[in-house]
Amino acid sequence: MSYMALYRKWRPDSFSDVKGQDHIVTTLKNQIEADRIGHAYLFCGTRGTGKTTVAKIFAKTVNCDHPVDGNPCNECASCRAVRDGVSMNVIEIDAASNNGVDNIRDIREEVQYSPTEGKYKVYIIDEVHMLSIGAFNALLKTLEEPPSYVIFILATTEVHKIPVTILSRCQRYDFKRISVETIADRLTELMKVENIDVEDRAIKYIAKAADGAMRDALSLLDQCLAFYIGQKLTYENVLETLGAVDTEVFSRLFRKIIMNDTKGALNQLEEIIMTGRELSQFVVDFTWYMRNLLLIQTTEDASDIIDVSAENLKALTDEAHVVEPEVLMRYIRVFSELSGQIRNAVQKRVMVEIALIKLMRPAMETNLESVLNRLSLIEKQIEEGVFVKQEAEPQEEGISEAEKEEIKNMPMAVSEDVQAAVNALPTLIPKMDVLIQQFIRYCRYQAAGESRLVFVSDNSVAVEFFQRQQIRERVEEVIASAIKKRITIESKLISQSGMQKSVFIKAQEMIQMPIEELAAEDENIYR
Repeated sequence: MSYMALYRKWRPDSFSDVKGQDHIVTTLKNQIEADRIGHAYLFCGTRGTGKTTVAKIFAKTVNCDHPVDGNPCNECASCRAVRDGVSMNVIEIDAASNNGVDNIRDIREEVQYSPTEGKYKVYIIDEVHMLSIGAFNALLKTLEEPPSYVIFILATTEVHKIPVTILSRCQRYDFKRISVETIADRLTELMKVENIDVEDRAIKYIAKAADGAMRDALSLLDQCLAFYIGQKLTYENVLETLGAVDTEVFSRLFRKIIMNDTKGALNQLEEIIMTGRELSQFVVDFTWYMRNLLLIQTTEDASDIIDVSAENLKALTDEAHVVEPEVLMRYIRVFSELSGQIRNAVQKRVMVEIALIKLMRPAMETNLESVLNRLSLIEKQIEEGVFVKQEAEPQEEGISEAEKEEIKNMPMAVSEDVQAAVNALPTLIPKMDVLIQQFIRYCRYQAAGESRLVFVSDNSVAVEFFQRQQIRERVEEVIASAIKKRITIESKLISQSGMQKSVFIKAQEMIQMPIEELAAEDENIYR
């Protein structure tokens, strides 16, 4: 026997097997049990949500010889005929290829004859929105005065194209997108029956990629299983097969973006492309990744609505807290617009590169949202007494090439000089680049022996920022120009420092203190 695709093999054959459409299933079963069956139904909703499947089950049930609790028995001659597609009482019509007036006129002639067996003659017209105006008008007459033994079930993905005159004569049922949890549970159930070993993470990703369509989920799962026949299907296998990108890659890319590292971000994109990832899917998944960051920022406990491990949730939280919600919303808007443009684009890579650069250069956009975001950032920093520069890219703050050369020739700092740098740092931070000021607020600092000043943080993004050579050199130059000695900056996670958090000075608190209070803190600097 030839292989049958999963979505065909496991197509529900009773209402109890239909997942995610309980509101519709319950209503139709009640109508059948109470013998209150309508003459025309309109099933609308996105692809793969069960419209045609429910229509066939309904058609099977109304003609079943022995229905059970509103479900077909699937054993009588009528049920078997519908299942095998040979029933004379259930007529399926594809309106995409049979959309003319003559096709509907044929139906009008056929409905005059009662069914040879069974109670009802059921017409299922799929993609009904494809009918011509003339065909709709011809159908209208039949819908107005149908014979008692005829039921019409119209299915469509574009209900807005259906004439109002047709809508008003049908019972309308809207099929919802199926939740990720419901799809994942169904896939897991089927894989147990098929005796196929699949990782839970792989199932969850496929369920999310299906975008609410059970049929799409089964097709994607079939595709992945075909590539890894006889092997356990892992999360990495699914990413490889579908051309998707792992969350860790998104994290690295996002950190490049918030650090305004244009070259690094484009190199990361190059890596994604060279591993064979599909750019349209990448745009969708990265938008979803940023959506998760926004949820973390705007909800008290996002763990219930973001399905990630505790480790990944911690990494997401680190990244979310170094950007403003308004900035994240702009990022999401830019990539949402891109997802709509990239599907049929020829130069997909160029479009993605432009979008990434746009994220790191808000000045490139002139729309009201971008202007308001930039104004919000300026207002916030003015309130905090921070000098604001317009450039997002780190810039030298008053340090000329001659001064840089002079700094190179300065002697290395000793412990007393490092302590002087610690004491002076609150007054030096406002002289640094805006981006450095933003990240240093997530840090604590402390003298660390000969010539070394260490920044620590429990935010991995901030630590990574100050580990960049370019950033370290900028901070070292500003400090050296003040204390006239060369100093070395180190950056590490607090957990890696081997010391208690209270030992270090919190940068944000010191920056916000009035200048006259700074001297009073000198004696308690190690508190």
